[in-house]
Amino acid sequence: MIDIKLIRENPEVVKENIKKKFQNEKLPFVDEVKKFDSEWRNLRYKEDNLRSERNKISEEINQTKKKKDEKKAAELIKKAQSIPEEIAKIQENRKALEEKIRRLMYKIPNIIHKSVPIGKDASQNVVRKVIGKPKTLKFDVKSHVELGEKMGILDFDTSAEVSGKGFYYMKGNLALLNAALINFARDYMVKEDFQYIETPLMIKKEILEGVYSNEEINIMSYKIEGEDLYLIATSEHPLIGQFINKTLPKSELPIKQTSYSMCFRREIGSHGIDEKGIFRTHQFNKQEMIVICEPSESYKWYDKMLKYSTDIFKALGVPIRVIESCSGDLADLKAKGCDIEAWSPRQKKYFEVTSLTNMEEAQARRLNIKIDDGKNRYFAHTLNNTVIATSRALVAIMENNQQKDGSIKIPKVLWRYMNGKKKIEVKKSK
Repeated sequence: MIDIKLIRENPEVVKENIKKKFQNEKLPFVDEVKKFDSEWRNLRYKEDNLRSERNKISEEINQTKKKKDEKKAAELIKKAQSIPEEIAKIQENRKALEEKIRRLMYKIPNIIHKSVPIGKDASQNVVRKVIGKPKTLKFDVKSHVELGEKMGILDFDTSAEVSGKGFYYMKGNLALLNAALINFARDYMVKEDFQYIETPLMIKKEILEGVYSNEEINIMSYKIEGEDLYLIATSEHPLIGQFINKTLPKSELPIKQTSYSMCFRREIGSHGIDEKGIFRTHQFNKQEMIVICEPSESYKWYDKMLKYSTDIFKALGVPIRVIESCSGDLADLKAKGCDIEAWSPRQKKYFEVTSLTNMEEAQARRLNIKIDDGKNRYFAHTLNNTVIATSRALVAIMENNQQKDGSIKIPKVLWRYMNGKKKIEVKKSK
């Protein structure tokens, strides 16, 4: 959410930003906010005047009583008694306007960073870096589904019977490899001095509205019936939610936290859910990182967080590239963002495995997270980044490390988490 002062003082800057995001249908929201804000300020002016008048009348009543003018005192008391009712009506109207303004402000996109490339959609995102040489395997490349089902380490048919489409049973050495990725990612982030946190797997709507739009909530979130609770789509949300309505001493910054969790997403819409596969599912494992910092430090942390992700996939031996999101592909809360994509030798193209975002102060405004430097209070900057989404990393490892005989080589950095096992092999028939 942007600062309403920007709409009051420079509405054209906000409109130009909306145009850069190719969301012209949102242009009227700026004028609506400006109109409602003007009405709100007029009401606030009237309310302040009434309070001032009430104080003056109180003083007049005291003076009149001293003069023993009971008739005039009675008239003044009657007038004073009517003022609270007038103030209450104004407050009611003002609060209604505040809610209208808040809802509209949630729809107006964050101001993008000046370095963000301008483009209409994901097709105009920009390749910033390529790391590792894409592999070309000299045999018939199998999908992770074929490999997993043949080795009996992925079962989609049973999960469909038990839970429906978009779930899976992961078994044996693949399940252990999944756990190895979680442990490797956790240890990596702890070595980088991030505090490891175990979060709740459910959050209240107040938190969810601070990190998602209503459209995203409806598309992504599982609601717990009869309760003000939603299953989390990522541990980023309860991590950042810890700080709602908090003012943080500058001396405690930056806050650096990481968390592993199960994640739950409905994934309604164009992307859909894998009929068979672990790339896009309703339930998955993810290690996340967040940073809350001084505004002047946020892009330093953006670069550091990107390096953490690239280093992790370099260590896993997976060819990747860094894609910067163009203006039209940035979600409304994002000021700048990029994705890391892994190479698929089967599809002969890259696919997304992690996502990094700097929201600057937009998310902190929604959640009211401030910094106190001893003289001033101001909104923090917040960043989040996927350390690793294990199912997507597994797809990359299974495809890139598959061997002609159908076995899968385990990345060397994970051997110690696999009790020394170096390969997942096809079970030999007895």
